[in-house]
Amino acid sequence: MPNYKPPQRDTQFLLHEVLNVESHYEALLGHTDVNKDLINAILEEGAKFAENELAPLFRSGDEEGCHFNEGVVTTPKGYKEAYAKFVEGGWCALSSPEEYGGQGLPNSIGIVISEFTGSANWAWSMYPGLSHGANNTIETHGSEEQKKTYLPHLVSGKWTGTMCLTEPHCGSDLGTLRTKAEPNADGSYNITGTKIFISAGEHDFAENIVHIVLARLPDAPKGTKGISLFIVPKFLPNSDGGIGERNSVVCGSIEHKMGIKASATCVMNFEEAKGFLIGPPNKGLNCMFTFMNIARVGTALQGICTAEASFQGAYEYAIERTSMRSLSGPKAPDKEADPIIVHPDVRRMLLTQKAFAEGGRALCYYLGMQADIVTTSKSEEERQAADDLMAFLTPIAKAFLTEVGCEAANHGVQVYGGHGYISEWGMEQLVRDCRIATLYEGTTGIQALDLLGRKVLMTQGKMLMNFTKIVHKFCKANQDNEKLKSLVETLNGLNKEWGEVTQKIGMLAMQNRDEVGAAAVDYLMYSGYICLAYFWAVMAQKAHEKLAEGTDTSGFYTAKVQTAQFYFDRILPRTVAHKNAMLSGANNLLDIDTEHFTFL
Repeated sequence: MPNYKPPQRDTQFLLHEVLNVESHYEALLGHTDVNKDLINAILEEGAKFAENELAPLFRSGDEEGCHFNEGVVTTPKGYKEAYAKFVEGGWCALSSPEEYGGQGLPNSIGIVISEFTGSANWAWSMYPGLSHGANNTIETHGSEEQKKTYLPHLVSGKWTGTMCLTEPHCGSDLGTLRTKAEPNADGSYNITGTKIFISAGEHDFAENIVHIVLARLPDAPKGTKGISLFIVPKFLPNSDGGIGERNSVVCGSIEHKMGIKASATCVMNFEEAKGFLIGPPNKGLNCMFTFMNIARVGTALQGICTAEASFQGAYEYAIERTSMRSLSGPKAPDKEADPIIVHPDVRRMLLTQKAFAEGGRALCYYLGMQADIVTTSKSEEERQAADDLMAFLTPIAKAFLTEVGCEAANHGVQVYGGHGYISEWGMEQLVRDCRIATLYEGTTGIQALDLLGRKVLMTQGKMLMNFTKIVHKFCKANQDNEKLKSLVETLNGLNKEWGEVTQKIGMLAMQNRDEVGAAAVDYLMYSGYICLAYFWAVMAQKAHEKLAEGTDTSGFYTAKVQTAQFYFDRILPRTVAHKNAMLSGANNLLDIDTEHFTFL
């Protein structure tokens, strides 16, 4: 199985050399004391926990899975104990407000630790991961009493949180949900309905589970405008802050899944369970987007976690496994065959994994910095600009990175050959575990419609231009940099083309709105490849700078430059196919009659 080791050197390169987070934190209210030494110390301890506590449970958790018995869920051996150590180490409270017991560190540091834990064991990391969204939703939209009641316990990790959206008859189309909320005389509500696919809906980690639930009030309008948001705890809190009587919310079953088998995916039955309105009536979906956007960035991380874990496993195997001779002559003449890493096709797969993992890491960390600005900047203008950037980049990160994460996992199996298909190596588990990432928190198609329809066309290209201006500024600043010439010229050309292609789709959509749906996924993937090209160009620029200064780690920077060139030469040309597909129009999808799809 893969022997995962958190990529601390690459993380430090991004945080300190590319993104300059120390200066970033100094500019934010309350984060002037977050310096390089503190950051590195946190990374080192987080890496130890991920490598020593979570990685060893990766395969055993998959083999054992979760156990269900009359509403009670028991997690695999070692999972509960690892969570107790996680709580004891203060990791749950890392990026939470100090007033509720948190450490008050920036969100962007929390994202790094989430990457480490997720790469080591994604199924385990989902349990504390869901709590972050519940924290942020209550912190942003809850009353002062709700914050005081729930946040200290959620922040400490003593309680965990979920989000309950999906119902048996509706997935992403939340406008048709049927869960009811009947008002009580004391200001609470009786919540009745069934929610499905609820990650960490029931488990044995914590003494209480706080469900964030979407439901309808009796007089609510139809559709998404009639949805309200409620806090529904498993145990009702006492006046002293402890847990009281059991609420009437029960786990009806857990799903038998393709992957992430150690993560409990629950059917939750609410039978007049007592709930408490959070935020304004009929504005629940607006409030839930606080939860969903954070969850989507967290899901984007799964693509990076998968690519990194699969790359590490594949690289280790490729340098040890011998098979055939190099086409240009033996590279290990003392052995009966050469290590497979000498073969161009194996290198193609490894470099593709590496390019997606490291490029995607840069995008996710950049998003984490925007989240810092949104929550703590002193400037309203800066907060709005960062919020707009997050709104544009989040659907790209969530959908694109999970799609290429699945590709990277498949490459990992392929590098191993037949051994990759065998469970003991752990590579096939990564394929199974990551497949869900393209589905939950909105499928790739849903994210693509959000990007092209809502974020680009409905803003008349404003959100797109916010990012293309950043890319243009970089290209202009480096237009005379001879070492970056080929990368900058290619990136600058695609950056201009991005706007032109968007205008063409917009014109088609004015004649037929189905053109948006027909182009959306190709548009999103096209956008994702360009986004990663920008971050790879930025990383290459910094690597060239470090090499020119002189360094005793030249191999690291040289590899950055070479991987950037590989990405531009071998991966970025995929944009051509996506452009041609999205501009081919909707007719090739819609002309065929539904009944003519198959003849049996």
